[in-house]
Amino acid sequence: RREGAETREWLGGLSRFLPQLEPELRPGDRILVLGCGNSALSHDLYELGYTDVTSIDFSAACIAAMRARYARCPGLRWAVMDIRALTFPDASFDVVLEKGTLDVLMVEETDPWHVSPQAAAAMRRVLEEVSRVLRPGGCFISITFAQPHFRKPHYAQEAFGWSLRHAACGDGDAGAFHYFLYVMRKGQPLEPQDVALGRRLHQPTPAPAPPPPPAPPDDDE
Repeated sequence: RREGAETREWLGGLSRFLPQLEPELRPGDRILVLGCGNSALSHDLYELGYTDVTSIDFSAACIAAMRARYARCPGLRWAVMDIRALTFPDASFDVVLEKGTLDVLMVEETDPWHVSPQAAAAMRRVLEEVSRVLRPGGCFISITFAQPHFRKPHYAQEAFGWSLRHAACGDGDAGAFHYFLYVMRKGQPLEPQDVALGRRLHQPTPAPAPPPPPAPPDDDE
């Protein structure tokens, strides 16, 4: 990603998933966008009337460029921040939104069925922070290519204090890639099947089966 470069939209622009996103938003919501990059997402939300949007990224150059680009929009705020260590007070936001940011935590994983302890811990740390800064009744919205059987175990943790549901999104073309929009509502319980799914994340990986014993010698030899 080139800081300050022209707008780039990982997973597409806002219009692509607005039908699924808009029912979760209300005018006046305090919105936090994680890993904003140089996407126009925050500005597009502002143009739709969601005028209290804070966007963070780890790149100082990127944040400086975005702050300058949208200086005419007083409701857009920009900050350099690590998504694993948010500096906002508890219950600061009604909505936390990420689009492809959490996928970065999994980019070096070679087996999505068996995520490394390091990647799982990094994901959990981010989600703990998201849960902390969400107000009761607020929602976390995650837009990603990650399929439910890979991503839901990370999100379906009772400690985060939220419910979980998802929808598949796409352009309707038979050959098009689909992506997924996950909605976690703070203060609502997980469904029992999601609780069970989340618990499996912490079960140790089964040890490989031992090799078969050598065949007995042939008596005729």
